[in-house]
Amino acid sequence: MAATPTELTGVGEEGRTSLDQLGPVDYVVVEFPAGASNFTGEMAKELLALVDSGTIRVIDILILTKNEDGSVDAGELSDVADLGPLQAVEAELAELLTADDVVHLAAAMEPGSTAGVLIWENLWAAPFASAARRSGGQLIANGRIPIQAIIASIEADEATASEGD
Repeated sequence: MAATPTELTGVGEEGRTSLDQLGPVDYVVVEFPAGASNFTGEMAKELLALVDSGTIRVIDILILTKNEDGSVDAGELSDVADLGPLQAVEAELAELLTADDVVHLAAAMEPGSTAGVLIWENLWAAPFASAARRSGGQLIANGRIPIQAIIASIEADEATASEGD
């Protein structure tokens, strides 16, 4: 991803969030088969619920289309016809992704597909992250545990427990 600017527009004091107030930032890429993308339906409703509850702040959204020849077209959320309630989110975007980011993200896409890339700040964690920085600490690692790994671990524990019975 591109370097983070010193300030990001969005929710916060006077509409801006400085880096010392920033919470962890994550991204997802959601791929749709050719002709089946739906960025304004149920997915948009759930995204807006997370924003409205103060759980996340959307930093950037990008729409990628991988053509049959492997070339990639990138567009902003504003390029989507009839944004509906997503219009409010579109006005706050920071446009952080570079051309290299687009190439990297599109590598996982199937030819003919369309994907939405969502980058968000975890607002729920921002106060803790700020306190850690003020205390002289720094985040040295973070990550996600895939749900498949959690399920496999639970199943393995259950199998071990049933063997002991």
